Amino acid sequence: MMNLKTRKSPSSLKFAAVSLLLLPLLPACAQNAPAATTPAKPAPTQPAQANPAPAKSAPAETPAQATDRSQAYYHVAMASIYEDDATTEGQPEYVNRAIEEYKLALNADPGSPRINDALADLYFRVGRVKEAETTARGLLKTAPNDVDAHKLLGRIYLRQLGEGENAGSPPSASNTVLDQAIAEFEKIVALLPKSIEDRMVLGQLYTVKHDSKKAEEEFKTAQAIEPESEEVVLNLARLYAESGDLPHSAKVIEDVPMNDRTAKMELALGAAYDQLKQPKDAIAAYERAADMGPGDPRAMDALAQALLNNNRLDEALKQFTQLAAADPENPEPLVHIAEIERRQNKFDDALATIKKARKLDPTSLEAGYNEGLLLDVLGRFDDAAQTYSAMVDLTSHANGAYTEEEKNNRGIFLERLGNIYQEQNKTDLAIATYQKMIEMGGDTAMRAYQGQVDTYRNARQFDKAIEVSRKAAAADPKNRDLKLMLAGELTDQDKADEGIALAKSLLNNTADDRVVWIALAQMDVRLRRWKDAEDAFNKAEPLTTKKEDRTYLLFLRGELAERQKHFEPAEQLFKQVLDIDPLNAMTLNYLGYMLADKGIRLPEALKMIRKAVDIEPGNGAYLDSLGWVYFKLGQYELAEDNLRQAVQRDQTDPTVHEHMGDLYEKTGRIRQAAAQWQLSLDEFAKSAPADVEPGDAAKVQKKLDSARIKLAKQESSIGPGKPE
Repeated sequence: MMNLKTRKSPSSLKFAAVSLLLLPLLPACAQNAPAATTPAKPAPTQPAQANPAPAKSAPAETPAQATDRSQAYYHVAMASIYEDDATTEGQPEYVNRAIEEYKLALNADPGSPRINDALADLYFRVGRVKEAETTARGLLKTAPNDVDAHKLLGRIYLRQLGEGENAGSPPSASNTVLDQAIAEFEKIVALLPKSIEDRMVLGQLYTVKHDSKKAEEEFKTAQAIEPESEEVVLNLARLYAESGDLPHSAKVIEDVPMNDRTAKMELALGAAYDQLKQPKDAIAAYERAADMGPGDPRAMDALAQALLNNNRLDEALKQFTQLAAADPENPEPLVHIAEIERRQNKFDDALATIKKARKLDPTSLEAGYNEGLLLDVLGRFDDAAQTYSAMVDLTSHANGAYTEEEKNNRGIFLERLGNIYQEQNKTDLAIATYQKMIEMGGDTAMRAYQGQVDTYRNARQFDKAIEVSRKAAAADPKNRDLKLMLAGELTDQDKADEGIALAKSLLNNTADDRVVWIALAQMDVRLRRWKDAEDAFNKAEPLTTKKEDRTYLLFLRGELAERQKHFEPAEQLFKQVLDIDPLNAMTLNYLGYMLADKGIRLPEALKMIRKAVDIEPGNGAYLDSLGWVYFKLGQYELAEDNLRQAVQRDQTDPTVHEHMGDLYEKTGRIRQAAAQWQLSLDEFAKSAPADVEPGDAAKVQKKLDSARIKLAKQESSIGPGKPE
């Protein structure tokens, strides 16, 4: 048996989701080697033979042609020498000589599978793929179980799959090549049933084919052969994760004894726990991965992210600081450090940090987003608008063509810019910004329509809010959410029957009715139809199964109770929300404000509202609540600081102006108090009926009248007072 010198590349591939990434192949000598600059190297002296082989091409084979193994051996040896020379000396013409020598060897031994395999492999490695495929298929006609020929065909189809994906080939072409690759590897594992590597490739190909059952069979067979193989375990876990079976994905890795797990296994396990909302388990897995490879940036980053998500800010900061020190040119750790500093209310430090990140990479979308967010929190609205405007320009394309990811990023910056303009009461600029989002279509357009409606409502242009809602519903007639938005606007603007009828027309006796019943209940609350609202919530209850949906329903029931002045039931409902989600900012603010407004349990109210503001430091309503609880506590400087920020953000909110007036009156600034109460009354007069509680405006009017009497008495007794 001849010992032929061949070079085989491993037939393995890696997957990311369903994308094929082929491993690098050996050098394609004929394509990559430089042109010859020296004369060709003469062949070594040929051993004496009775019938020397021809110097050029051999005559065509005939069925009666005899096998000459010694000649075949000689020509294979020569082919191997030429291959080595082509690689080491960069002489591409040696590739052609090697091919000719293999052909001469086949003339001498035409039935040799090994020579055919060697020639086909050389064709493949130098990029002559069609000839490689033809040679391999020709061999399989006479040797159908030649595993090397099947492996070569498998490698060919794997390369074609990778090239097709990179070139954006039509799905039909990719599917054909995928089927060919699967057929070859099915044959290979039948011939080599103990080959883990080939079973892994076949399992991955089945994954791309979306045949999870067959993929699982291959991975499990491989696992039975080598139970603790890292590649087997990770691929099986990935398969379950991609099919949505996260508990099973985690269990595959959990079944490996902890001492036998690799860092990659622990990272994958941590990712599964993250998705399963098991933060403590995720952190523990990432810590084990980090311990296995101290300084590994992947493990450190994953651990830092998990700590940040679990609100363990100091520990997360330590990890991100180490990452930043290890790679000073990487802006990402700085972005996260700035986020932590912002969440710790160190806004100036956070802004300085994010500016460092942006200096390292001015094109970083995440850094730009966070800088704009910080400027907004600091009340530097013009600077925030400038930053977001620059990011909008950065994400724009002159031809208007965007990938889905680019659309999403651009939509986020446009939305943030529109919100800033809305906070500044720059109605026309906000509307124009949201219009750019509408032109992008999809979910981005739906958010933009809502932004335009909110802008017009904020500007008290209610007719235009309804007009936009009608336009949105007409633009996408099948979109239930846009129709519900229209129904809500109609209900708020004295067209309740039309709005309620529109919402009810969307009911279809499916689980989708939950959203409709919730919307109907909210409309009934704003109309003060308490019984109808309760009935609608009861209809939504059995359709509410997700955790986040249950907490929202509990919150809305609490709001309904509070609006009816049923404070104790409202508090119990809000506490149920916080038992499930302790960081629910909306509930923390609502319950805290309810207690503060009643003047009871003020330290408890302060704690809740401060937590809500920490979560959303730019929320004007939360800042108003914080100012109000400080006012109730008699801490007037802190009250004024927060109420000023609230007025700056919510200039059209009558309650915010009322609170500011109360503070001025309490601190002896009657004239300024009167001015704020007048602004409050002006905004009450412009507000939609659903936004005004009965008696609120009259209460403010009484305060204003009292202030005017005091001012008149002061002026009559001592003359006009000095400006306050």
